[in-house]
Amino acid sequence: MSGHSKWHSIKHQKGVADVRRGKLFTKLTREIIMAAREKGADPDLNARLRLAIQKAKDANMPSENIQRAIKRGEGTLEGSTFIETTFEGYGPGGAAIMVSVQTDNRNRAVQEIRSTFSKCGGNLGENGSVAWLFDPKGIISLDTGELDPDEVTLTAIDAGAEDVVTGEDYMEIYTRPEDMEGVMQTLEEAGITVNSADVSQVAKTVLNLDGQTQIQVIRLLDKLEDLDDVQSVVSNVDFDDEVVEQYRSA
Repeated sequence: MSGHSKWHSIKHQKGVADVRRGKLFTKLTREIIMAAREKGADPDLNARLRLAIQKAKDANMPSENIQRAIKRGEGTLEGSTFIETTFEGYGPGGAAIMVSVQTDNRNRAVQEIRSTFSKCGGNLGENGSVAWLFDPKGIISLDTGELDPDEVTLTAIDAGAEDVVTGEDYMEIYTRPEDMEGVMQTLEEAGITVNSADVSQVAKTVLNLDGQTQIQVIRLLDKLEDLDDVQSVVSNVDFDDEVVEQYRSA
């Protein structure tokens, strides 16, 4: 799981995606809409919505924007209809990449994603072309701050987590998708603040590439995540620590 963790580290440290507030608000709004549509508009009963609202507040999104997005999700306010879908493709060196999308225009999303793959040395694949290389996992992310990683790890494992990865100033807790909400609730009850929690694809095995090719893959992931319709991307590449550091300082 180290490849996924190191990609998180790159985003977390360098802020390579959503650096412009307008773009960030767009992505957060869509996540609130989809969360409210999926499991209802009550954040007390909808963990995905609760986290989406918290992320929006952390980004200083106005309360009226948040409420408007919730109403659009529950259908009491008209607006564009968004769909969630996943695209698959290959990057430099044969890196397998999965792209999670929330869009109101699938054709536009396909064109932009295909173009980005092509410009960065990759190609968009057919459905199923790389999905078999990944497993769905619940991923709970924490900013460690003053937390004791060992105590957090014990709490998470006792609650049913499968694995815990600790980075420089963050932690990722991996669970089965059906166990994610229960583990998250246990952490919150223990006074541990959850930064984000999502079901995502994690590579079954990682791909080792030379440093220059790793940089090319990171650049492609960046370009994909910078698209308005893209919510997140994952790959099966295991990024070397020195490459991560090189990219951060670039």
